[in-house]
Amino acid sequence: MEPVVTPNMPDLVRQQLAADADPLVVKVGTRCLAKPDGSLDEEQVLQIAEQLVKIGAGTTRHVVLVSSGAVGAGIGLLKLTERPTDLPSLQAAAAIGQSHLIEAYNRAFQQHGLLAAQVLMTADDINDRRRYLNLRNAIRALFEYGAIPIVNENDTVRTEELARTVGDNDQLAAMVTNALSAPLLIILTDVEGLYDGDPADENSRVIGMVESIDEKTTGLAVTGTKRGGPILSKGGMQSKLEAAQIATHAGESVILANGRRPNVLVDLMAGEPLGTLIPGQGGRVAERKRWIGFAAQPIGALTLDAGAVRAVEKKGKSLLPIGVIAVTGIFDKGDLVSLIDESGEELARGLTNYDSTDMTKILRQPSEAIAGLLGRSPYSVAVHRNDLALVRDPDPS
Repeated sequence: MEPVVTPNMPDLVRQQLAADADPLVVKVGTRCLAKPDGSLDEEQVLQIAEQLVKIGAGTTRHVVLVSSGAVGAGIGLLKLTERPTDLPSLQAAAAIGQSHLIEAYNRAFQQHGLLAAQVLMTADDINDRRRYLNLRNAIRALFEYGAIPIVNENDTVRTEELARTVGDNDQLAAMVTNALSAPLLIILTDVEGLYDGDPADENSRVIGMVESIDEKTTGLAVTGTKRGGPILSKGGMQSKLEAAQIATHAGESVILANGRRPNVLVDLMAGEPLGTLIPGQGGRVAERKRWIGFAAQPIGALTLDAGAVRAVEKKGKSLLPIGVIAVTGIFDKGDLVSLIDESGEELARGLTNYDSTDMTKILRQPSEAIAGLLGRSPYSVAVHRNDLALVRDPDPS
């Protein structure tokens, strides 16, 4: 499918998106907050805070800020010339920079009579259902107190495995958006949006709207930048499109825009056609299925034959063992697994009724054979449809 793109979005449509955006999630990237030498740009922190206050003034809108910049701030304070590559040094830079970053936000919001609330997360907080719900409830409680949640990945304590699981703050912002059922996620970066070429090329133009994210769209995610200086961040436009895919598949809309543009948040919330809008796909997804499909990360995978793919994806049916042709990874009953087709493409995620050992014994077998193979038959399905969420758009053919 060719990506549908338009130079601008009608103001009334954007205005309606902004009006419905409660809560609103804003993600600001490291390059939006760093000076060319890598140190924290406190004036930019002030500007971001002032804009968040303005878009909430006179309304009941709640705002969550997902902010990168801790590692970058630490790099600046330590006077390093580039981002460390080993985990202990990254953790040290994050520990030093995080306190500096949150202090800057707190000073900025205190000027408006508000408090900044530090919320540090790891992959475990997303993957564990109870902790995921506690996190959501904690953020909602902060809303009631009138505080501004400042969310960041807990770089100081994460392991390499957890770092790979979460990805970066772009994905974290999408997960927070889904957890709160926030209608709109604004991702601020150091370019105007998604370009039809390299942002450094003066002939490239910003794409006003992308109706869906596919291979054609992701091919536009070039890594060029208009700013120099040390390498401080680990994201890029590819990461932002992956985050947008997480949010839009659950029904939320995403805008990619330039965080260095004066009053960008105020103008976006007024419906100005800035940046790149990626509207939500289809209807809103139920909260539990948001967690299954777009928050928690799979431990293993089940490969489905063509018949099982059709049953799960097009007919909304449960996954039967007879439709499973391969098992990948080691997992327990109740763990989240990917459901993939024979080409290796993920179509859904679900909570398995059987561990990997038992699943290997009953794959390709009819449900009535389970008792004879395992000595028991607690479930007739491998993954029940109520514990399953689609993560790709079904082929209409």
